[in-house]
Amino acid sequence: MNLIKKLLSGAAATGAFLLLIVAWTGAKDEAEAQAIQLDIPDSYKIAGFAVGPQAYTFNRFTVAEAIETAARMGGRVIELYPGQRLSPDRPDVRFDHNVSDELIEEVTSWLREYDIMPVNYGVVGLPNDEEQVRKVFDFGQKLGVLAITSEPSMEAMDLIEEMVKEYDIMLAIHNHAVRPDNPDYKIWDPEYVLSMVEGRDRRMGASADIGHWMRSGLEPVDGLKILEGRLVSLHMTDVDQFGLQGEDVVMGTGVGNMAAVLDELHRQGFGGHISIEYEANWEDNVPDASQNIGFIRGWGAARGR
Repeated sequence: MNLIKKLLSGAAATGAFLLLIVAWTGAKDEAEAQAIQLDIPDSYKIAGFAVGPQAYTFNRFTVAEAIETAARMGGRVIELYPGQRLSPDRPDVRFDHNVSDELIEEVTSWLREYDIMPVNYGVVGLPNDEEQVRKVFDFGQKLGVLAITSEPSMEAMDLIEEMVKEYDIMLAIHNHAVRPDNPDYKIWDPEYVLSMVEGRDRRMGASADIGHWMRSGLEPVDGLKILEGRLVSLHMTDVDQFGLQGEDVVMGTGVGNMAAVLDELHRQGFGGHISIEYEANWEDNVPDASQNIGFIRGWGAARGR
C-alpha cells in the first residue's frame, strides 16, 4: 500500500509539474504575442495608428522641406534617414548621426514648429562595433526618436541588444526585397527576422517593409502574422504587381490589399508607427503620398476608428 501511495503521489506531483510547465509556456507565448507599444500620444495618431512619411519619400528635397511637407500632407510623425540634405539654404550639409548638437537642436526646432514627432531614424548601418553603434544611439537619444531602423548582421545583435537596454531605444529590423544573386541576404524573410530577435529584449523587433515583401512574393498579412508581437514599425507601400518588378502605386490601387493589412494591425493591437514610403514620381509625389494617408483615414472611418 505504501508503494502504491508513493507512486500515486509521484504521479500527481509529476502531473502538477507538467501543468505548471504548460501554463508557463502558454504565458510566455502570450507575452511574446503582445504587441509592442511605442510611447506615442493619441494626438499623433490617425485612425488609431501613428502615421507619417519616411523622409526618404522626399529624398529630392531637404530635411526642412520633408518636415514641412509631412505636416502639409496630414502626417503626424516622421522617420528621418541618414544623408538627406539639410535645408534649401544649406544644400551641402547632410543630416545624419555625425552632425553637431547645434544642428540636431535646429532640426528638433523645426519638428516642434510643425508639431511633427520624430519616431525612427534609419535605415542606418549598425555594425558589430561599439563606437559606431553608440554614436547612432547617442544621436537617436538627442533627436528624441523611439527606435533605430537598421539591417544588422546576426553577429551584431548582442552588441545592439546592450545598446537597446542602455538607451531604452528600440531596434526595428528593416527588410529589402529578396536578392536572387545573393543567398546570404536573408532579412527579406520575416521568419529569419523573427529568428534574429527571438529570446531577446522585447524592444527588438521589425520594421516591416511590406512593399518589399510583395516584391519577394510574400503576402503582407502573412508576414505580419509571423512577426506578431515583434512589430515596431511598418514601411507601408502598395505595389502594382508581385515580384521584383513591382512598382509603388497609391494605396488601394495595387495588389497589396491594404485594408486587410490595417485590419490585421488592428487585430494585433499594433502600437508602433506606420511610415508612408512612396518611391515613385519623385519630383512631385506629395499628392500621391497624401492619398496614402487619406486611405488610412478612410479605412478608419469605415471601421469606426
